[in-house]
Amino acid sequence: MEEMFAERIINVPRSFIREILKVSLDPAIISFAGGLPNRDYFPVEEIQAATQGVFCDNGRDILQYSNSEGLLALREYIAARYLAKKGLVVSPEDILITNGSQQGLDLLGKVLINTGDAVVIEEPGYLGAIQSLSIFRPTFLPVPLSDEGMEVDSLREVSAGKGVKFLYAVPNFQNPSGITYSNSNRLQVAEVAADEGFLLVEDDPYGELRFSGADQQSFYSLLPKQTILLGSFSKIVAPGFRLGWIVASGKIREKLLVAKQAADLHTSGFAQHILNRYLQDNDIDRHIARIITAYGGQCQAMVDSIARHLPGDISWTRPEGGMFLWGRLPGEMSSMKLFDLAVQEKVVFVPGDPFYTTTTEVPTLRLNFSCADGETIERGVRRLARALAKM
Repeated sequence: MEEMFAERIINVPRSFIREILKVSLDPAIISFAGGLPNRDYFPVEEIQAATQGVFCDNGRDILQYSNSEGLLALREYIAARYLAKKGLVVSPEDILITNGSQQGLDLLGKVLINTGDAVVIEEPGYLGAIQSLSIFRPTFLPVPLSDEGMEVDSLREVSAGKGVKFLYAVPNFQNPSGITYSNSNRLQVAEVAADEGFLLVEDDPYGELRFSGADQQSFYSLLPKQTILLGSFSKIVAPGFRLGWIVASGKIREKLLVAKQAADLHTSGFAQHILNRYLQDNDIDRHIARIITAYGGQCQAMVDSIARHLPGDISWTRPEGGMFLWGRLPGEMSSMKLFDLAVQEKVVFVPGDPFYTTTTEVPTLRLNFSCADGETIERGVRRLARALAKM
């Protein structure tokens, strides 16, 4: 049976989180596993009004095929927001609307990666990127993370003379660790990229969800000609739209457009029109402020519960935003084994293994705090404490 499949798919792992979500369907389970935004903050009434307004103004036109680049008004909105929020000058012509930022990864793989090409990733790294890029059979070069960002000496060592195609990073509230690269670390990473001549792929789905600390520079401001940006509306509006974007210029943009046309012709014009109308008619910053307030409180509730109930020899990151905490268990304790015990206690998290490309049985784990209130977080952490006691 195996011989019927293309070689590129045989060793690509299934999404561990998607498998965990099946376990989470049990209503008795408290889940800290998913990377889901909180449904309580989806702007339902506003999106309903935007949908009605679009139908009234555009009628049947919004149900027709659209252009591959994406709705110009939406791309102009994204470009204007980059300038207003980050001081980045981005042309709407360099923005391609995608089916979530996940499709951006797929398009980059199609355009840039040949079998065996070197790609630098964070360790631990976003498992969605690991899965997506694995299809194209690169040679992953993992670089460990510290609280400041990438370990630059390691980056220099693994990338020197390797002909690296690109470095993929989530520098703001990284998934899974929750850490944010410092400005000095970003500058050092950009210097290595400039020296070695590889691209920086800056994925920023969580950047606007900052509840403490100060914003840091974008790689795009440090190395604009070598930086590709990925963005998404999933965390700040709603993931059901499946609307993201990729920023690239010149020949890379041209090839990404060809790959997009071959993949799906275009992202849903219907969804783009509705989202654009919502953005024009509502104060997105006020909406994001509500999310930030909620997530900041939920993060603090989880930090406090961990301090009360979990052993002090487990170290945890202290994110300034985003949706995740990252823990390191003592010694060689396996988070995969802990996961099995946690399921028995009716609580789930994501063990560290899926976030690594070359290591297994790692003593790390990710907890999501965005989808549980303080009381639920308290009960869930107590259950996790019982599972740890069994270890």
